Amino acid sequence: MATSGTRAGDDYRERLTPSLWAIVSAAVVAPMATLVFVPLNQTLALAIGVLVAVLVVVLMIAGAPVISVRGGVLHAGRAHIDVHLLGRPTTYEALQARQVRGPGLDPRDWHVIRGGIDGVVRVTVEDPDDPTPSWVLSTRTPDRLAAAIRRSQTGA
Repeated sequence: MATSGTRAGDDYRERLTPSLWAIVSAAVVAPMATLVFVPLNQTLALAIGVLVAVLVVVLMIAGAPVISVRGGVLHAGRAHIDVHLLGRPTTYEALQARQVRGPGLDPRDWHVIRGGIDGVVRVTVEDPDDPTPSWVLSTRTPDRLAAAIRRSQTGA
């Protein structure tokens, strides 16, 4: 369930929504909520179960981080950095992405990583005053994100 696309003024925008399987798995809380309220009233229990399922799914989607490049700034979750402070982005997929997300991950990096999203973009931070060596970002379209960062860097 990828929400990818740009808004006016965005060079790139992607919401890292959970996979369909993660959403279906989270919706399993509905029967559990229903069972809690069955002794009180079966109709009320069913309504509460449906409401809980919808609420959990909406919160999962609404709470998903957004990665965007707009106005010369890379936004990843709650953080942002000017693209002129960044090096060239590197894209990873499949086994390389697994290495970058796992054993190759530096704990000092800024990371926005989501399970179920295979692609990764790593971009080094070239600001000598920044203690963060690089940003590691999950993305469904690593080539598009890297291209947007490069375009923004040449335009900045």
